[in-house]
Amino acid sequence: MGAHGPIPKRSEERRRRNKDDGPELIQAPSGQPEGLPDLPEPSAQWDPIAADWYLSLRQSGQAAFYEPSDWAVARYAAELMSRVLDCSERGPNGQLVAALNSVMASLLTTEGDRRRARMELERKKPDSPRLASVSPLDSYRDIAGG
Repeated sequence: MGAHGPIPKRSEERRRRNKDDGPELIQAPSGQPEGLPDLPEPSAQWDPIAADWYLSLRQSGQAAFYEPSDWAVARYAAELMSRVLDCSERGPNGQLVAALNSVMASLLTTEGDRRRARMELERKKPDSPRLASVSPLDSYRDIAGG
């Protein structure tokens, strides 16, 4: 896992590039990777939030680096998350929540976790903004007599 401390900036947001920051930065495309193995479906007994989280991993770019053992850890984390979310009588246990956050961090599920591990997912570039047509302005000018 990556270093502790503040979350590093994305590479395009950094000013200084002359200082060696340690291991080389790995960039990967965001979105669902190709060639994922056949993965078990979420358990019907899981809380819906846990099932959504587990399914979201399949759509995430870091999944390209997951091995079968990582998917097993993801199932374990979803099971643990489901149990944490179902502690309705007495509320969630702080130690359980901390353990769950640690497991999720080891799977690089947040951008901060990925940056600390020197991995960035390439963001999809938005379509270039289309400039407004000036023809309505010309017609307003003609109506106003200018």
